Amino acid sequence: MSDTRNAATPSSSLAFIPPTDEQVDRFAEFSFDLASALGAIGYSSAGLQRLLGEEGLSALNRGEPGIVSYVLDCASQEASFDDASADRKLIDAFRLFILGDPVDCSAIFDSGLLENLVDSGILLATEENSHVACIDVRPVTVSGCERLVFSDRDASMSDHVPGPNHVLGVGRASRSLLDISPNSHVGTVLDLGAGCGVQSLGQFDADSVTATDVHPRANSYARATFAAAGLNNIEVKEGSWFEPVEGQRFDRIVANPPFVVGMPSVEHVYRDSGLNLDGATELMLRSLADHLNDNGTAHLLGAWVHREGEPWQSRLASWLPSDGLEVWVTQRDVASPTEYIDTWLRDESIDPRSPLGRRRAAEWLRHFKHEGVTGIGFGYITVQQIDGPTSALCEEMPQPLAGPFAQEAEEYLGRAAWLRRQTPASILTDCYRVRPGVAIERVSLADAVNAQGFNEYDTRISRTDGPAWSHSIDEVLASVIGSLHPDAALESVIDIMDMLGAFGDSGVAEIKEAVVPLIVDLIRHGIVLPMEVLD
Repeated sequence: MSDTRNAATPSSSLAFIPPTDEQVDRFAEFSFDLASALGAIGYSSAGLQRLLGEEGLSALNRGEPGIVSYVLDCASQEASFDDASADRKLIDAFRLFILGDPVDCSAIFDSGLLENLVDSGILLATEENSHVACIDVRPVTVSGCERLVFSDRDASMSDHVPGPNHVLGVGRASRSLLDISPNSHVGTVLDLGAGCGVQSLGQFDADSVTATDVHPRANSYARATFAAAGLNNIEVKEGSWFEPVEGQRFDRIVANPPFVVGMPSVEHVYRDSGLNLDGATELMLRSLADHLNDNGTAHLLGAWVHREGEPWQSRLASWLPSDGLEVWVTQRDVASPTEYIDTWLRDESIDPRSPLGRRRAAEWLRHFKHEGVTGIGFGYITVQQIDGPTSALCEEMPQPLAGPFAQEAEEYLGRAAWLRRQTPASILTDCYRVRPGVAIERVSLADAVNAQGFNEYDTRISRTDGPAWSHSIDEVLASVIGSLHPDAALESVIDIMDMLGAFGDSGVAEIKEAVVPLIVDLIRHGIVLPMEVLD
């Protein structure tokens, strides 16, 4: 039987044939050449932003190709250039690799590279001297460096339903993990469930990176991504979960595992673990301690079920070993079962109104009902290997972030390490300062009884950076915080305030006892900072 993969196709049909696994595997041999050719015409995240602007970029992130195409049309009409100009080539390249439009590539690539791209199934030739891209090439800025990430065609940008072996590109989850993962220098990094390899790009400053995935096609795309970036310190291994690195430990683990909460089946390798409900997140939390070096850290995304009468915090804590970990879980969102199912049906390009969509939704809902699922939480998980009993803080963080979370994660672990060494007595004898940018606000509500004036309702202390934590405090604690000084111990501050009559008839011993746990909470969230940590 003859292979018609690269046979001419009418341009009126935008259908494409994904490259075979073997073709994707060979692509790494010339992905650097493709990256160089695209780089020469400005194919970058900066170039994309310049042409699309904020409106077009937002549409791209929402998966609205019509708006993206319109914005590119406007950019093309407003610019003054001839057919050979860099902007003409750049717009055509974006149309080719992001929108999937047919494009004459002869002006973008030299004949040798173009022949390789067609022969390898990366481009599909049409009958009208045009080409259709069979993969997605997405420019991203990772850790301050411009990179290209290769994957299967983005289903949100073209009308097709991704198959079970689809390799996802740079999605929202990928970007979230990049935002929460530190990229400071360490010796060894494990990128578990690496997919197209974007997380490993963020760890390029490590001495060595091991990227693993159960999916051979994903590993091939990852190799192409690394080759295009010229990185030679990343080893790609195939296998399930921690099997490829059995017996190994790492200084840092980053993971965007297939955490979708659902039935124990695999519809799509990139998102379904085959484990029931939140089994993927459970497996990760149970396994991390065996693969982290002393003081090593892990940064991952996770999802977990909510059940009536079962606090989600207790559910996650039950998966942790009794010793060896400092764990910080921040729940960013909670979805109802129906909201959750609708999101993930649309993720795989299934119309919820279609017979398939209705059937899949009913199966998923029945399973959730049988398992008693009332909601699904999603969030960030930060872990550090420690010497001592496991400590876990699971809390909600629905507020928008006001700064990079990766830096906050590293700071949090530093504050947690300091707190583990303290006692109530030592908390009182240490010196502190208030974090710059912290604000105190006093809230009053309209007097509903007298229908006139306002009554004091709450006093809040809040960070205006990072996670923007906010705590309700009383006036006693507010006055203590306002009196903190880097050169004065906390108990000395309280003693002086007592001498000045700041506490009225309240006993100073009781004040100190009450202040300690409140100060600990504020330290944990970085509102009050121990001078020892700052030093």
